[in-house]
Amino acid sequence: MAKRRLTQQQKARIARIQQDRRQRMADQAEAALARNDTGELGSPRPGRVVTRHGRNLVIRDHGGDLHHCLFRQNLGEIVCGDHVVWQATGTAEGVVTARLERHSALTRPDYSGRDKALAANVTQLVIVLAPEPEPAGFLIDQYLVAAEHLGVTALICLNKADLLDEAAWEAFRDRFAHYQVIGYPLIGVSAKREHGLDPLIEQLCGQTSILVGQSGVGKSSLVNALIPDQEAQVGRLSQATGLGRHTTSATTLYDLPSGGELIDSPGVRSFRLGQMDRATLEQGFREFLPYLGHCKFSNCAHEDEPECAVQTAMEGGDIHPERLASFLNMARNLPKEH
Repeated sequence: MAKRRLTQQQKARIARIQQDRRQRMADQAEAALARNDTGELGSPRPGRVVTRHGRNLVIRDHGGDLHHCLFRQNLGEIVCGDHVVWQATGTAEGVVTARLERHSALTRPDYSGRDKALAANVTQLVIVLAPEPEPAGFLIDQYLVAAEHLGVTALICLNKADLLDEAAWEAFRDRFAHYQVIGYPLIGVSAKREHGLDPLIEQLCGQTSILVGQSGVGKSSLVNALIPDQEAQVGRLSQATGLGRHTTSATTLYDLPSGGELIDSPGVRSFRLGQMDRATLEQGFREFLPYLGHCKFSNCAHEDEPECAVQTAMEGGDIHPERLASFLNMARNLPKEH
C-alpha cells in the first residue's frame, strides 16, 4: 500500500501539536528548576540515562536507584546512555542540569537529513549473522566501518549454530575467517543449546553493547535470552516514570546478569552507517591503513590506477578481495565532493 501523502496544512498542524507538546514539557522542566531559588533542589549528582520518552528521562544513580527526571531545553538532545548531572526535586524525581561529554554516539539522519543521536557511550558493536537469511558482506563491512569511525570495539557473532551440522557450520564459519585475521573476534552461538550463549556473554562482560544486523538473524531472541529479567527491569522503569509500560518502547539501557550493559530498541538494531567523506571511509578499513598514502597518485581511487598500494596489497593476499570490493561499492555511493 502506497504511503499517504500529507498536505501542507496537515504537516503544519502536526508540527504545531509537536511544538505545543515540547513547550509544555519545557515549562514543566523550568518550573522544577525555578525551585532552586527557594532551596528545594538537591545537590548536583551524577547519573546515567536509562531511557527517554519525550522530555521524560529515567536516570540511574550510582547506587542503582531510578529517578524520573525532566531536562532543560538548552541542553540539546539527551539520549539513552548519556552521563548527566541531575538534582532532586522530590522523592525519586529530579531535573537534569548538565550533559557530560560523550565518548561515542550512534546517529541516524532524521527526515531533514541532519544526524540525530540514537544512543550514547556505546563501547561495543555486536554484528549478528546467521545461516538464514544469507549474510550480506557489504552490510557487515558497513557496520565495521561505523565501529571504526565511532572508536568502539566490534565483533562478529554467528547465531543459530543449531541449524547446521558440524561440517556445514565449519564451512559457514570459514566464510568469515578473514575478519578474524584482521582483528575482529568471531564467535558462534545458539540460544537453543545449553551454554550456547557463553561465548557472547563473555564478550559482553564489562562493555556497553548493542546488537545490530539484518532482520531475521535472531537479534530479538538473543536479547530475550541475555536479559531473562527484562520484564522486571521494564516494570521498574515504568514505575519510575509513572508513564506506563509504553515508556520503554524507546531505546533502553539494560543491566546484564553476568556483567555489562545492553542498549536495545528496534531503531538501534537497524542502525546504519551515516554520511562520511572518502578519507574517513578509507580509515574505516583497518587493514588498509599501512598502505594509505603509498599509492602513486594522491587521489588514488584504488580501482585500476597504476601502482596502487591497496590493489597491490590485495593481490599479495594482505587485503581480502571482498573487503576491497565493499570499499569500492561504498566509495561509489558517497556524496559528490564540491
